[in-house]
Amino acid sequence: MKIAIIGGGIAGASSAIYLRSLGLSVTLFEKKPFLVSGPPACHLHAGGNLYPDIDDEQRKRLLQESITFLRHYPQAIEKRPTLLAVPKHIELDAQELEKRAELLAKYYKELIEQDSANQVLGDPQHYSLAFSKSQIKRLQSLPTPKVPQNHIEWLIAFSKEVDLERLKFPVLLIQEYGINIFRLSALAHLYLQDAPIYFNTKVVDVKQQDNQFFITFKKEGKIRVRKFDFLINAAGFESGTIDDMLGFKINRLVEFKAAYVAQYKSEHLYPEIIFHGIRGTDRGMAQFTPYSGGYYQLHGMRKDITLFEDGIASSTPTSSQPQLAKKYLEWIENGWPKDVVLHRTNHAIEYLSRYLHDFKNAKPIITPLFGAQQIPGDDLSLRAAEVSFEGENYARCEIVKVSSIFAMLEQIGTRLAKLGVVSQRKLKKQRFFSKQVDEKQIEHLACTIAKARGYPKQMAKLSLAYLVQDRPS
Repeated sequence: MKIAIIGGGIAGASSAIYLRSLGLSVTLFEKKPFLVSGPPACHLHAGGNLYPDIDDEQRKRLLQESITFLRHYPQAIEKRPTLLAVPKHIELDAQELEKRAELLAKYYKELIEQDSANQVLGDPQHYSLAFSKSQIKRLQSLPTPKVPQNHIEWLIAFSKEVDLERLKFPVLLIQEYGINIFRLSALAHLYLQDAPIYFNTKVVDVKQQDNQFFITFKKEGKIRVRKFDFLINAAGFESGTIDDMLGFKINRLVEFKAAYVAQYKSEHLYPEIIFHGIRGTDRGMAQFTPYSGGYYQLHGMRKDITLFEDGIASSTPTSSQPQLAKKYLEWIENGWPKDVVLHRTNHAIEYLSRYLHDFKNAKPIITPLFGAQQIPGDDLSLRAAEVSFEGENYARCEIVKVSSIFAMLEQIGTRLAKLGVVSQRKLKKQRFFSKQVDEKQIEHLACTIAKARGYPKQMAKLSLAYLVQDRPS
């Protein structure tokens, strides 16, 4: 069976890696020159602790999926915790968040009891730790370590630099690790270095005839057609264009969002820090995500920072492809106007400095991390979604969070087993495709990809390795 995948983002690239590990023939079409170059992913969402509005079932699902993601891509993971804080002016109960995190810790322990290899987020007793105001204040007298060695040391910089009077307590330290998107891209390239991939290729038409798919594509100005037996639509926010070509009607949303990059000199590591908020208001969540080299990714879930007043589009009765405003499509293809980037990045810096005062001295970097995200259905708060099918041989991948990709792959594998393409025995044997890749290869390629995309190459390095090995004494 010949399998085509349209889209080389994290869903498409992972599909190709997984299916090739099963010995299947796979061809990947990607319109950009790199794999995994879509919307930014900065953390695992190991339990959905950043989303107080989702139910416990979605949280458990995100935790389980995050563990699976970490087992597949361990070398793309930034192993630092996430600190969750609730500002006093936000109508959230910090103690209720603590209780919900404790439930997830129990579920994490259950998953480890089912399979000891699931212990990838540290000791379940330390998955979620709550700290009172007095406990945090006692840390202020301790020296700030360059590289934290335990959960207490991760809190010392926070205790000294964040305005504690603006927060409710307890604050929570969660073992929700980071994802380095540039290393993830490098790993996908290295896993697929001998795979048939059409880069810089635009799919212009897809037709289904006699249970086969005829894909028409344009590369280097030439139009070609190839025939396949199974099609995986992993085209990201443009998935609806493929549905339209095939006459499938699907309801979905597309949202254009952005994070911003700033440089802030510091001699020590921070955890990722989340200041909870109300999405879409001037009190939206503020998010501070550390990279190496003193670079930080910033979110402010407000319409003047991460969100956009007209940044959401929905499908229509005549098209499965939501139509974003023309300017956002142009930004996705060609980059942003510099003045818009600087304006929003400075807003993000100012917003974070309300809590982290010295951050007001951070310098904006002119390339944001941005993209459009598809959400199946009409629920903008949906966080866990995977795959849907049309007929026997068309799979539509609509992940909302990167951690969901492997639940998606399991469903695609099950479908292929029903078609007799692969055995259930082989599916179980090849459940994980992770393999150790030379660290120097990953870092070199990740830095190359970051630089080519307009980001500082230091962002492609793991923070711990950067501090220990690269920085001058």
